[in-house]
Amino acid sequence: MTTRLHRRQFLFLGMGSIATVLAGGAVVRSMQSSSRGSRPAGAARLSSSAGELELDLVAEARAGTIPGGPAKVLTYNGRSPGPLLEVNPGDRVLIHLQNRLNQPTNLHFHGLHIPPTGSADNVFLHVAPGGSTTYDFTIPSNHQAGLFYLHPHQHGVSADQVFGGLAGTLIVRGALDRIPEMAAASEHVLVLKDFASGSGNPGSAMGMGRMLGREGPLLTVNGALNPELSIASGGLLRLRLLNASNARIYRLALEGHTMQLIATDGGAIAKPELLEELLLAPGERADVLVQGNQRVGSYSLQALPSQPSGHMGMGAMGSPAGSGSTLATLRYSGAVKPLALPMALIPVPEMPAPERTRRFVMGHAMGGMGSHGMGMGFQINGASFDPNRIDTRVELGSTEDWVIVNNDVMDHPFHLHTNSFQIVNSSEQRPAPRAWKDTILLRAGQEATIRVSFQDFPGRTVYHCHNLDHEDLGLMGVLQIDGKPS
Repeated sequence: MTTRLHRRQFLFLGMGSIATVLAGGAVVRSMQSSSRGSRPAGAARLSSSAGELELDLVAEARAGTIPGGPAKVLTYNGRSPGPLLEVNPGDRVLIHLQNRLNQPTNLHFHGLHIPPTGSADNVFLHVAPGGSTTYDFTIPSNHQAGLFYLHPHQHGVSADQVFGGLAGTLIVRGALDRIPEMAAASEHVLVLKDFASGSGNPGSAMGMGRMLGREGPLLTVNGALNPELSIASGGLLRLRLLNASNARIYRLALEGHTMQLIATDGGAIAKPELLEELLLAPGERADVLVQGNQRVGSYSLQALPSQPSGHMGMGAMGSPAGSGSTLATLRYSGAVKPLALPMALIPVPEMPAPERTRRFVMGHAMGGMGSHGMGMGFQINGASFDPNRIDTRVELGSTEDWVIVNNDVMDHPFHLHTNSFQIVNSSEQRPAPRAWKDTILLRAGQEATIRVSFQDFPGRTVYHCHNLDHEDLGLMGVLQIDGKPS
């Protein structure tokens, strides 16, 4: 069933102007065209209809429109970020991917709990330039509501394509959205993405730029520089945040306001958690609520300098720690009867006791050879990525603790495909003590223990660093989930 528009206000900006999106008419008409078999390719936002969402998704380079930005940007359906997809548990999703890039590509449905095989979240699929394939899967009937991330995962060029602009979002609706305070809130999906400046190839990098992880100086929200958001006095604003950058860590603060964390990567937490700042590593998502309880005026959503780590005074991912930047501007407009925060959200169940513990050590392969043949690379447990080797084998139905160790001088966000996990302990206990995660940031020299249950979906998948340059340079392992013997 398609969510009715009048219940929530959505702002989702493509590469076009803010005025075009805010005008609304074209967006609404495009949304209404999203019906079984219509396969629209130009809408900014598409919702499922009659239990199905189907669309053509074209990956191609387009002329850049960001002032001072790259001459070419990699897009889905002419947009960076691509269309926002909205589905419900039980819906069937069909995405007909067409590759008009000069590199092979594929899709990863980051955070979705769907099979890692066949035509679902299969990162071993290979779509050659000029080729196409269809992704066809069903959202499980018990899937958590949340914000999920669609991006390419073709090993060796993942970083090129994400840094160049390829990204999309997918929302699964559910119980969290039906809580009265949540239904009354205005909602904005914010895709955070940095871009290179000037002209040239949007994806190329060599040497230390690739080793540290590429970051661009132009910080965008939904493809725009400093877009405007609105909140009514007394109102409640739900910001749904995705870090779609290749390597940049965002330390977020909203001028004059606190934030209430309500959901992490894999869905809701049990009750709101007050935040002054929010740290998001590449691939991480978070939902926060903001109360319109300040003086009428304008307030900036800021990207503050990330806490320095590593060596030589470098900040996260090797970028120099500098002054803060304004990502977007929140402006008060109108007034409503004050809306309250929810007191409770969705209980997060305690996971079963682990049956075994494994240890994964991420490090820099000094003098090693990465997949790009540059004399540099990364390893997990002493081995660089090999798609033909099984690094970890688990049994369906089991629960395990994984100790993740960053034995490097650089920060590494660790991402697990297919199954969300809970953080048992970490050097930085974030977010709430019990929450669903699929990505966790480990600063240089830190370690964390996560707990994961492999309850369904056997097959071959991966775990890796979500600094995608690091992933392409070998910081990834293959996980085989075996079915129980009969």
